[in-house]
Amino acid sequence: MADDKKTLTTGFGMPVDNDLDSMTAGPKGPVLVEDAHLFEKLAHFDRERIPERVVHAKGAGAHGYFEVSRDVTKHTRAKFLSEVGKKTEVFVRFSTVGGERGSADSERDPRGFAVKFYTEEGNYDMVGNNTPVFFIRDPLKFPDFIHTQKRNPATNLKDPDMFWDFLSLTPESIHQVTILFSDRGTPRSYRNMNGHSSHTYMWYNAKGEYCWIKYHFKTEQGIRNFDGPEADRMRGIDPDVTTRDLFQAIARGEHPAWRVEVQIMTPEQAKDYRFDPFDVTKVWPHADVPPVVIGRMVLDRNPENYFAEVEQAAFSPGNFVPGIGPSPDKMLQGRLFSYHDTHRHRLGPNYHLLPINAPKAAPMESYQRDGAMRFDGNGGGGPNYWPNSFGGPAPDAGFALPAIDVAGTAARHAYTLGDVDFVQAGALYRKVMTDTDREHLVANIVGHLKGAQKRIQLRQTALFTKADAEYGWRVAKGLGLDGDEVKRLAAMSQEDRVKATAA
Repeated sequence: MADDKKTLTTGFGMPVDNDLDSMTAGPKGPVLVEDAHLFEKLAHFDRERIPERVVHAKGAGAHGYFEVSRDVTKHTRAKFLSEVGKKTEVFVRFSTVGGERGSADSERDPRGFAVKFYTEEGNYDMVGNNTPVFFIRDPLKFPDFIHTQKRNPATNLKDPDMFWDFLSLTPESIHQVTILFSDRGTPRSYRNMNGHSSHTYMWYNAKGEYCWIKYHFKTEQGIRNFDGPEADRMRGIDPDVTTRDLFQAIARGEHPAWRVEVQIMTPEQAKDYRFDPFDVTKVWPHADVPPVVIGRMVLDRNPENYFAEVEQAAFSPGNFVPGIGPSPDKMLQGRLFSYHDTHRHRLGPNYHLLPINAPKAAPMESYQRDGAMRFDGNGGGGPNYWPNSFGGPAPDAGFALPAIDVAGTAARHAYTLGDVDFVQAGALYRKVMTDTDREHLVANIVGHLKGAQKRIQLRQTALFTKADAEYGWRVAKGLGLDGDEVKRLAAMSQEDRVKATAA
């Protein structure tokens, strides 16, 4: 019907008479500056690309829900976890970590696994990966680590020397490296991989009693990975394979689901645990801390607009709700600042007002005002300071985190390097992997590490040897290295090993 016809307008609502022909001085031009519609259109086009994420640049996302299946109220006061059967709306973004937005989905890379819970107490973000550990445990190393995963500043090419030089000088990375170069480093789809918080978090109940927890999202679709050659071929066949798979599966009505588990450790257990429970390069073995199922997550709705809902989605491990808080994990402590800060740079100081990031079931009551793209009422005429006596929102001490003991000297404390960093990587190689897994792992490492200088190959292979003698021997053989020299390096301290393989 004619009444339903929509009229094209400018961004400010002025009707547009013609969207095909610029205003010109005569049929041949030149173009007139007075064509406000033309210049609005061009200026907006020039700014359509917001800064790319430094990490997790390429991703896919979907909407869904989380449903509680276990009573955990003795551990946490979080309302979205307060009763069995309770459902909370979620938005999930999956991503590759190191590559640019145009990189292939099948690249060997950790996968981001970020979940935004729209709870009645505000938004809670669980920002994790498809691996339960990470490469480093101190945030001071993070910018350097990411630089080595990007491009050489001179050649603008990916550089095996940069990649392996840093890792071979960072022994704590051995566990994550072993996972990354297994077939778990190349998932077939986002639906067919697990997610993990990796970090340790605090849960606390209404009495202020607390415990430490780790999250695990276990896929109900089963684990499916590419092996190395399959992943290489897929980069040329369909570089968007996992993005396409997620969208099309949901469109078909095949809604992916994950079983949500937590490991729970008491403060008393944490004090005497055999590993530092807050070291993100370590897992809590399930034999020590058995996971318990607390719920189920289902993704059942695709985004209507990728930019608005996926590209502008912003997650932060600092977005907590009452009942959940941080742990002393050093990497987590750094991320609590860095994630919010990078979103402020990429999307602006008011990114929390964007519909995908704004709380859906809780009001926003703060004294933050002004700034670019403040598109709500900006607090109206209410006070913009605290304390005030004009009825502004007030803090409530009842929501304070439980107090934990913190003591020690203010200094740059280094972790004590020792064989403990190699224990879990060795156990993964010997006890968890199958013969086929080990074969693929070694082939993937050799295929990548062969591009690095020999001295770096020797240093890295010595680390594999410290995790497991056979592991190191097989990599050394694949690279054509002298096995005795590798063993000699493996027996050295890290400091001596670095000196022995200096440029």
